[in-house]
Amino acid sequence: MPGSDGSEAPSSTALGDFDWQADLELITAAAREAGRVALSFFGQSPEVWWKNEGQSPVSAADYAANLSLETVLREARPAYGWLSEETDDDPSRLGRETLFVIDPIDGTRAFIAGKDTWCVSVAVVHKGRPAAGILVAPALDEEFTAVLGGPACRNGAVIRVSATESAGLLKVACAQDMIVGFDPAIRKRIERVEHVPSLAYRLALVADGRIDATLVKRNSHDWDLAAADLILSCAGGSLTDLSGAPLMYNRQDVTHPVLVAASSQVLPELLGSLTPIARS
Repeated sequence: MPGSDGSEAPSSTALGDFDWQADLELITAAAREAGRVALSFFGQSPEVWWKNEGQSPVSAADYAANLSLETVLREARPAYGWLSEETDDDPSRLGRETLFVIDPIDGTRAFIAGKDTWCVSVAVVHKGRPAAGILVAPALDEEFTAVLGGPACRNGAVIRVSATESAGLLKVACAQDMIVGFDPAIRKRIERVEHVPSLAYRLALVADGRIDATLVKRNSHDWDLAAADLILSCAGGSLTDLSGAPLMYNRQDVTHPVLVAASSQVLPELLGSLTPIARS
């Protein structure tokens, strides 16, 4: 199946010839330590700066967690590329088949506000697709992991997406203005879930069946998505663009269009119910 940029997504066989389990063990240890570093700042009013022309906050905790991850992972895998929200982008990553994709704190606004819905997100991406991923949510005492070809787990227990019955109620996490993009027939079945500050954690909630689906507004980034994308896939779900194509990572442009995440059973219905207005 082609990727969202028209390129061919690598098959599971193509990705499966590597020891991704070893990489999962590596990033798990690193993410747990970064989570401990971030947690030491939590509730302590860390210094905050603003980036992206004042649109996005970044805290001392983000930088400290990023440094912790970079120190461990780049030393362990010097041949891998690096893409992190809190590191200046190095175009040399585009020439690497394999790289780390990092968000040291996904949900920084929640973190700063003292809310516990934030996580450390770490993925290993190979030829454009995630092969190992972990989300560590220290304030919630939760950890989500997945490796290509294996199950998705939360705190070591296997998780699966919800088994929503046909025509049943759908718990969907999305902005209120996105609900109107669905056809009326399915709109009346949707129970809107309140805002989840961390996008990665929101996708994990779809993976473990606490919610049925989520819509993601345009301009999410590789680091928001890569680890959670794999976790969702291994749990029986999918994250796609509005054409139903899987995402490709480590492109020059690391932003993405409007996305939908749901169980593989529910996703086709949701995609087919989006109106032309929602797709524009």
